[in-house]
Amino acid sequence: MNWKRLFGCVLAILILGASQAWTAAPKAAPPVALTPAGEKLFERYSSMLDELRTEIGKALPQLDARLKDAFVAAYTAEAKAIAAELNAMRATAGAKDKEAAAKAHEAAKAALAQVQAAARQPVEAAMKAVQPFLAGGALDAKLAKAAVLAQATPRGLAEFAQQGKEQEALVEKLLGDARLMQEMLAADGAKDRKYGRAMEIFEAINKASSRASAGLFRRLALAVSLEHAVPIPQSNPQARTDAPAVVDPVKRYLHYEKAFLDGELDPAFKNLSAWEYRYVVNSDAPDEILAWGREMLRNYRPDHIRTENQGWRYSIAVKTDVKYGSQDVKNDLPTLQNYQNIINNGGVCGRRAFFGRFILRSFGIPTVARPQRGHAALARWTPQGWVINLGAGWGWGWTDFGQDTDFLVMTQARKNDKAYLQVQRAQWLGDIFGEKRAFGFNAPPSGFWNGAALYRQRAIAAESKATVLGPLGQDIAESNESKEAVPVEKTPIGEADRKVVVDRNGVITVPAIALSKPTGNSAQFLPMRGFSGGVQLHCVRDLKNPQEFEYAIEVPRAGKYALAAQVVTVQSNQKLLLKLNNSPQAVDVAVPYTVGRWETTPPVEITLVQGVNVLHFTRPAPSGGLTIKQFTLTPVK
Repeated sequence: MNWKRLFGCVLAILILGASQAWTAAPKAAPPVALTPAGEKLFERYSSMLDELRTEIGKALPQLDARLKDAFVAAYTAEAKAIAAELNAMRATAGAKDKEAAAKAHEAAKAALAQVQAAARQPVEAAMKAVQPFLAGGALDAKLAKAAVLAQATPRGLAEFAQQGKEQEALVEKLLGDARLMQEMLAADGAKDRKYGRAMEIFEAINKASSRASAGLFRRLALAVSLEHAVPIPQSNPQARTDAPAVVDPVKRYLHYEKAFLDGELDPAFKNLSAWEYRYVVNSDAPDEILAWGREMLRNYRPDHIRTENQGWRYSIAVKTDVKYGSQDVKNDLPTLQNYQNIINNGGVCGRRAFFGRFILRSFGIPTVARPQRGHAALARWTPQGWVINLGAGWGWGWTDFGQDTDFLVMTQARKNDKAYLQVQRAQWLGDIFGEKRAFGFNAPPSGFWNGAALYRQRAIAAESKATVLGPLGQDIAESNESKEAVPVEKTPIGEADRKVVVDRNGVITVPAIALSKPTGNSAQFLPMRGFSGGVQLHCVRDLKNPQEFEYAIEVPRAGKYALAAQVVTVQSNQKLLLKLNNSPQAVDVAVPYTVGRWETTPPVEITLVQGVNVLHFTRPAPSGGLTIKQFTLTPVK
């Protein structure tokens, strides 16, 4: 066993965080003493919550106590049986006695079926009794206010409001805005329940942008406000000792607003919910590095942006260009940001999953960490549903919401916004009456209203008839070689694209795609349309075999020429060797490390004959990916 690799993956999982549900208490901070003004505010907010709790309690359906108890007992038994079946399924993977493990799993499945059959009658009876209330919205304003008070806690709000008149006014404004509270709750509320800070950010964003009050920009502003209510540490280059320690939430909002208006984000970005935006805007990368990620991929692999394979769009860059292995991590440069170093030097599972989530967020695609035992992976949004990259399928890992199967069901139900409000009303009631939030049946059983939320959530997901998408890149989770074919863009290339041009000064421009060898389709050399026009050639990363390609060029005048190429690289230490007209002597063409930007190679002087000249290039192994737009041959005077 490669313990170094295993340790690296386990360390990455610890960094990602284990299964920490939304309701897990934030890390204990020193208690903030309440001032006399704070004590009064605490009493006021407590009275508000108590009054609302009483009023809401009177309006709820009055269930027979025996039915309610039977429902809770059925829900508890089913939740435990579901968790037991999942654990039994996972135990089959590493079991020494495969046969015994398989039998135990079958027994767990049979026990679950028996429990579910017994639960059906009390669950159906209780859900029938509460469904009219959950489907109605007459009490939503009061539910939302009570839920915000319960989640934030009267003391938490008082601690924020006592800071000054401005903070107190923000809390009052929030508690007086039913629409805003419902929107915040529908997006799963403020991070660590810091509603005061979320409101502060929301107001600051609206002052900074006139667009933030409506439509997708309002949803985006809400997402940033809720997710950044707890500051996100910013991952800066080591050499940037003067860089901000945390991500600026207002700048983060403005970054995505501008990127959207400039047409730089995925076309689906405009249709995402506020909840989905939260898993876009929470990157630890500085805003300029998010912009770099988009620029890099547009220059280097525009086909990864255009691919119709939604489950791999953008994140397939991990498969093609983030080398598996930690041997080169020591070469990380202090002047580069973490994600720039990762695509340059590779890494084991953690670094690869980090880069995958980074590049997805750069283009506005929601993504979450989805670690599993001994390995880090990611889950990402697609129009067809969420899919796992770089890991095992659903059932083998977890997210911040708990077990990944619970997360999957939640995302399936959330696609029906109107119906999902029924789930959330039940969850808010659970919050108001002191239940611990359970996002799925694998969570420890909670109370009546959380149980009702889970049964309604499961029903909505089932009604959606959503397809469970299989994992992508499972076989390269800890490898550089895959049996899965990389989607290849079909790029029609015409004679005009391949045409070699000689200008009036004798400068010869050779399109990189005008290869004389190899001819036809090649897995190593991919012609593609540039993102902003023109054509370019991508030479794929190859860790084992050298690559050879050549051009046959008609030269009108013999003499000395300066050869240069317009290139993009994301990996350093690349070489390009040139042999002219079957000469045994190779010329070294220096390939710069461009960090994803277009640059021109330093000119190399060569001698060409009149007529056809053959330029034979070799890329020694191992080689990183190389994108070439064109070669120029300039007469040397």
